[in-house]
Amino acid sequence: MITVALAAALRDAGLRWHPTTGDRFVIDKPGVDDDVYTVSEMTVERHDYPSGTVLGFNGTTEWALDSVDAAESLWLPREDQLRELLGPAFVSLTAGYTVTATIAGETRAFTESLAADAYGQALLAYISAALA
Repeated sequence: MITVALAAALRDAGLRWHPTTGDRFVIDKPGVDDDVYTVSEMTVERHDYPSGTVLGFNGTTEWALDSVDAAESLWLPREDQLRELLGPAFVSLTAGYTVTATIAGETRAFTESLAADAYGQALLAYISAALA
């Protein structure tokens, strides 16, 4: 799982989240951003309203929460989701967790201690280059 700091950098760079079953997230507020939640049809459900998306908490594990606006949540994309978002820019993942990607016509390598973080750093560079 990527770090909250990297997830925030990706969001701030323009990555948008459309909640789906299996997605992990934190509530993006100081003091409550340590707990990771998972969107599930049984526990946390996505409710789409004309005013926006709300994540509804149901069941006993989240008893203190009724719902939180998706805009107040921070998506923690999985490794496979990050790789998919890189699309054709992704070249390879090698041992030692180095992701190689083609960004703005240049082959670049991103090495991290976790594969998801390497993918996240590559995606951050990709998004930033696309916006430049």
